[in-house]
Amino acid sequence: MAELGELSAKLSEIKAKIESDLTEIKSSKGVFEYRKSVMDSKEGKIGSLMKEMGKIPKELKADYGKMVNEIRNWATEKFDALDAQFKEAEQKARYESETIDVTLPSKKLKKGYLHPNTQVRNQIVDIFGSMGFSVYEGNEIETDHYNFTALNIPKDHPSRDMQDTFYLSPEFLLRTQTSAGQVHVMESQQPPIKIISPGKVFRSDDDATHSPMFSQMEGLVVDEGITLCDLQGMLDVFVKKIFGEETRTRLRPSYFPFTEPSVEVDVSCFQCGGKGCKLCKGTGWIEVLGAGVVNKKVLEGCGIDSDKYSGLAFGIGIDRIAMLKYGINNIKLLFESDLRVLEQIDD
Repeated sequence: MAELGELSAKLSEIKAKIESDLTEIKSSKGVFEYRKSVMDSKEGKIGSLMKEMGKIPKELKADYGKMVNEIRNWATEKFDALDAQFKEAEQKARYESETIDVTLPSKKLKKGYLHPNTQVRNQIVDIFGSMGFSVYEGNEIETDHYNFTALNIPKDHPSRDMQDTFYLSPEFLLRTQTSAGQVHVMESQQPPIKIISPGKVFRSDDDATHSPMFSQMEGLVVDEGITLCDLQGMLDVFVKKIFGEETRTRLRPSYFPFTEPSVEVDVSCFQCGGKGCKLCKGTGWIEVLGAGVVNKKVLEGCGIDSDKYSGLAFGIGIDRIAMLKYGINNIKLLFESDLRVLEQIDD
C-alpha cells in the first residue's frame, strides 16, 4: 500500500462495515466476539493493518501509523459504548427475572411428624412423670436370669421356649419384656422406688396385631403399704389423660408369675362410650395392660424385705395404646414409615 489516499479509502470502508455490522449485534457476548475478529493482530480488519507498516515508505510511516491508531481508537470507543449498553440492559433483565413478589403466597413447607409410638411414649412418660416417676432405660440384651428366673418364671414356662424367645446363646437373649429392668433397679437401690422403664422388646410372634419387635413400658412402685388400690388410682389417672376424661377402668383377675395378685386392666370403650361397637367387640370394654402386686419372691430375690415393703407393677404395650388411640388396625403400619399414615397423626 503505497499511497495514503488508498489507506484513507480503505479505512472509510472498514468504518462503514463496522457501523453496519454493529447494528446486527444483539448482546455483550456478540460485541466481544466481533471486537476480537476486528482487532485481532493477524486476521482482524484493523489489527492486520499494522502488518502493512513494512511496505510503507519511511517518510509516510508516521502518518500511516497515526491513521491506523485513529481508526483503532474509534472502533474501541464504539465497541465499549455498545458493550456497556448491552451489559446494562442484560443486568436489568436479570434483576427483573430474579425479583421476588412478596405478595405471592409462600410455598408451604412440609413439616415432619413424630412417629405414633414416639408420640405415645412421650405422652406416657409425661403422665407418669407428673406423678413422680423417674425413667430407667434397661438393656435390650438380657440374661436368662434377669428376663425369667428373677421374675419367678419357672424353667418349664412356655415363654422360655425357643419358638417364643430369641436366644443369642444359652445365657443371653433379646429381652421379651421390660420387666427385667425392675429387677436391676430393685437390686441397685432400696425403697422407696418409683420408676417407669420404656423400650423395645422382642418375641417370636408375627400377625396383624403382633410384631417380632414392639415397644413396652414397665412401671414399678415399691414402698411401705402399697396396695392394689394404689395401682387402680394411678391407672385411672393414666387412662383419662390418654383416652379422655370420661374413660373408666376395671380390673379383672389374671395370672403373671411376677405379681400376686395379678390383674388385666380394661378401659371403657372411648369410641362408643361403653355401649358396644366394633372396636370393643360389643363388650363396651377394651383390654389395655397387665398389672399386679409384686410377688414377694421377686422382692426377696432382690434383697428387699417383703414383710416391710410391698410393690405394684404394670406393663403397658406402647404399640397397642398407639393403635387404639389413633385407630390403626395393623401393627405393621407402625413400622412401614408410610407418610400417608404418619401425616394423619400429630398430637
